[in-house]
Amino acid sequence: MKAIQINPADNVAVAIQPLSAGEGINIGKRLITIIDDIPAGHKFLLENTDSGMNIIKYGYPIGTLSLSLKQGNLINETNLRTNLKGLLSYDYHPVSEVDTINPTASCLVSEIPKTFSAYKRKNGEVGIRNDIWIIPTVGCVNGICQQLANTFNSSLSHVCKAIAFCHNYGCSQLSEDHENTRKILRDIALHPNAGAILIVGLGCENNQPEKFMNFLGEYDHERIRMMVCQKVKGNEIDNGMEILSELSSIVEKDARVEVPLSELRIGLKCGGSDGFSGITANPLLGVVSDLVVMNGGTSVLTEVPGMFGAETTLMNRCANKQLFDKTVTLINNFKEYFLSYGEPVGENPSPGNKAGGISTLEEKALGCTQKCGKSIVSGVLNYGDRLSDNGARGLNLLSAPGNDLVASTALAASGCHIVLFTTGRGTPFGTFVPTMKISTNSALYQNKSHWIDFNAGVLLEGIDMEGLAKSLINDIIAIASGKQTLNERNNYSEISIFKNGVPL
Repeated sequence: MKAIQINPADNVAVAIQPLSAGEGINIGKRLITIIDDIPAGHKFLLENTDSGMNIIKYGYPIGTLSLSLKQGNLINETNLRTNLKGLLSYDYHPVSEVDTINPTASCLVSEIPKTFSAYKRKNGEVGIRNDIWIIPTVGCVNGICQQLANTFNSSLSHVCKAIAFCHNYGCSQLSEDHENTRKILRDIALHPNAGAILIVGLGCENNQPEKFMNFLGEYDHERIRMMVCQKVKGNEIDNGMEILSELSSIVEKDARVEVPLSELRIGLKCGGSDGFSGITANPLLGVVSDLVVMNGGTSVLTEVPGMFGAETTLMNRCANKQLFDKTVTLINNFKEYFLSYGEPVGENPSPGNKAGGISTLEEKALGCTQKCGKSIVSGVLNYGDRLSDNGARGLNLLSAPGNDLVASTALAASGCHIVLFTTGRGTPFGTFVPTMKISTNSALYQNKSHWIDFNAGVLLEGIDMEGLAKSLINDIIAIASGKQTLNERNNYSEISIFKNGVPL
């Protein structure tokens, strides 16, 4: 197969492999003569199309032509402009029940494992990892946190590992910007993937240590400790190591137990996308998301700007009018954020996206939103909200930007045990929960085998969706039960917090 027309209504096809000018290929019953060289993942016209006409992909408009072009011409950001504008009004048109059924997931629901092995926490939640996390309340103590982690991990007497999650915030922030930092740090401290937590404060920061501990609400005082460096008499490293030693003696007694698959919470993210993202990895993830939901589990979709142009497909899947209204607010609040800085809501995708074959934001969104399958939307979360407080089992939407590190951190902070990250260009990073990389094409998987955990590119090579989805869900369950992702093996674990304000 050299090219694919994704939807019968599309007036473009996507090149599966590079096509040369003058080459003839069959799309359905039509013979198309290629006019321009077409890189793999890029689009070309299936019919002569006038300037101002919509280009249709995935069955939806992805922009309008800025000049008249012929059948076989390359379509990219140089001749396609977005249709996205400012704030919109929306009407609720709930989809029919049949439109929420994923036939591939339905075929697999009885074939996948119904349990995984996890740590049961005191509050009833389950975690899939059991390390000690060191969290600075302010960036000023990042060095101390990292030194504590390094010193602890250099000792051969400890079975568990200490990980410091450094950041640049916690002081000189105002109002909502300051609250964003406090919420994300709180969410990390309360995350069930942590066996124990050492919170390290300085003492003079805006994010006052004692107030932050009160902000945590109910928590396990045995496993969550605080050290305020300015109040420590003598060397804070010695004091911190004493606390870490006490925590490790608790954590190392923990053991995994079998828990139902309904306890699993997955985060859905894509980054470094290409023209295959909406054909391979994202639809594959959609099947997995639906499988988790059908088994009573939870999945979370974020990167709100990556929904612009496809938002109605999510709005009309909301379980009720109240959730529809929350989703409208989710979309329009982010548009207002763009507009408040004088930025257009339809800004073109990144250079990597364009090089990979994505030309407009709505084209990216129609591929991006496929990660959440066909399930009904059962919850809508604000940035920093936790599933255990404000969410619901099933599919949730979460407010966060598209930035890979910020969005992945937000997914983990909401309570997701693992982030499933599809990519066509590749990225090595991981957030503070296991971050599983799924490639959209085999070339990336072969070139960056030390980054990529799973290859969805084989869908372009004759492998069927059902068999690959079964393989992927089994891998996810293995990771939930203790198998390390490559970001964990590489010790790539970090956080990034949404910054929206001026520093003092």
